[in-house]
Amino acid sequence: MIERQIIILGAGVMQEPAIRIAKDMGLETVVLDADMDAPCVALANRFENIDLKDRDGVLALARTLPALAGVMTAGTDFSAIVAFVAERLGLPGISYETALNASDKGRMRECFRQADVPSPRFTVLETTQAMNLNLPFPFPAVVKPVDNMGARGCRRVDNLAELQTATEEAFSFSRSGRIIVEEFMDGSEFSLDAVIYQGEITITGFADRHIFFPPYFIEMGHTIPTDIDEQSAAEIIDVFKRGVRALGIKNGAAKGDVKLTQKGVMIGEIAARLSGGYMSGWTYPYSSGVEPTRAAIQIAIGEKPSLTPPTRQWTSAERAFISIPGKVYSIIKKELPPHVKDVFFRVKEGERVRFPENNVSKAGNVIAVAPDRKSAVSVAESAVRNILIRLSTPDAETEAFLGIGERSSKTIAESANTHATPQFPPDAFTVSPTILLALERMSESLGNPEGSRYNISIMPFPEFTEGGLTDYVGRSIAESLDAVRLLTGQTLPITDSAATTSVVLGRVFWQAFIRGGYQGAAYVVDKTTLNSL
Repeated sequence: MIERQIIILGAGVMQEPAIRIAKDMGLETVVLDADMDAPCVALANRFENIDLKDRDGVLALARTLPALAGVMTAGTDFSAIVAFVAERLGLPGISYETALNASDKGRMRECFRQADVPSPRFTVLETTQAMNLNLPFPFPAVVKPVDNMGARGCRRVDNLAELQTATEEAFSFSRSGRIIVEEFMDGSEFSLDAVIYQGEITITGFADRHIFFPPYFIEMGHTIPTDIDEQSAAEIIDVFKRGVRALGIKNGAAKGDVKLTQKGVMIGEIAARLSGGYMSGWTYPYSSGVEPTRAAIQIAIGEKPSLTPPTRQWTSAERAFISIPGKVYSIIKKELPPHVKDVFFRVKEGERVRFPENNVSKAGNVIAVAPDRKSAVSVAESAVRNILIRLSTPDAETEAFLGIGERSSKTIAESANTHATPQFPPDAFTVSPTILLALERMSESLGNPEGSRYNISIMPFPEFTEGGLTDYVGRSIAESLDAVRLLTGQTLPITDSAATTSVVLGRVFWQAFIRGGYQGAAYVVDKTTLNSL
């Protein structure tokens, strides 16, 4: 006989800890997702194929469950659906209005403004107002949908022309047809998790966020616990708690993104749920020995959370790996260093990949844990460099990204003259105008590449290779060349003579190497050897 049931919205990787822990607590897990092939479908006691945006459908199912004790989610956009169902069935949780405050960024900002919680000035636009772009504050600004997560449709803008383009992109990611434009907050960023029971807020995670690739905001990892000074940490926690109270969250969970700016601490966002991004379910438990997910489930079913103090003070470092555009041919995971706990792949062979413009389009993530911060960070970053993604050839999108056959020497010279202008996606290696000019003078290739399958060499390029540069994830030029050799099976000796080789690759190879790192260089080698992958 079923004693208690819990609905968990989402059957993805981020919901795995909640499903596992709820089952361990003796609850029957009723898991909902629109994707019948979601990773955790088989883990659930019962799976229902329901779109999480369908609040009436979720409610209708909930009414059929005879022993339903609570509803919850973690790492999804749908905390408002959780509250909608709980409120109508008299289950524990926050009110629907409170959940909307924590889901709609326009409502959220207004709550902060009324409660005098530090956050940026803002304006909310609907589709009918898309051309009315006179901002009540100066540039730079940030544009994003009011109702999406994972930095989808979110980017920085520095002028009216960029604002027009960014609003169109943000509207495409908004389910409600509303976007928010707000002041840009320049400063270090932090993530905080908390569980709240009867108004008492307990912090269950405080991490440094590592954001890259402007004008977008791509989190390439986080490190927990933070190493910020105690006074700044106390100020950040205080403002975060004020934000939680301003939204009206009294029973449940909260996840905040907070910045420490020259103006002081400012709230980015607060969601009424546990965090995604591996923090609440992985990195905080690894570093502290405490599972906030268990406490969140207890609150969702009306129990007092049994949170215990941390049992250890370790560091957990999560880092992302990414790809240039193309189609995945193969993924190689070299031997990973000790202390790596998890590797999560977001892509697989045969799938298309792109350079990330948000936090759900990365190729995967690595989590490392160690007794000290330096070791955890070093291990995580080393592990990321040991995961290699080989792209299929031929591929028009990859070639457009690399500029193969399109980018003339004149363009290289122009790039040297305009090197200070930021571009997105950025080159894998940030090089000087001097290096670009040296590249322009290099021959494209020596020998006859037609029909060549073996004896491929590469021309010397000391201006680049001896500069100590690293790519997106800290991979050195030497490491990157070794990765190309591993992926292609070519020894690729460096020589300026074609006497003993079929072809010596020059400018086209190094151009692709600078632009796309080891992936770009491997693509050129594969194309030269007539590999159709």
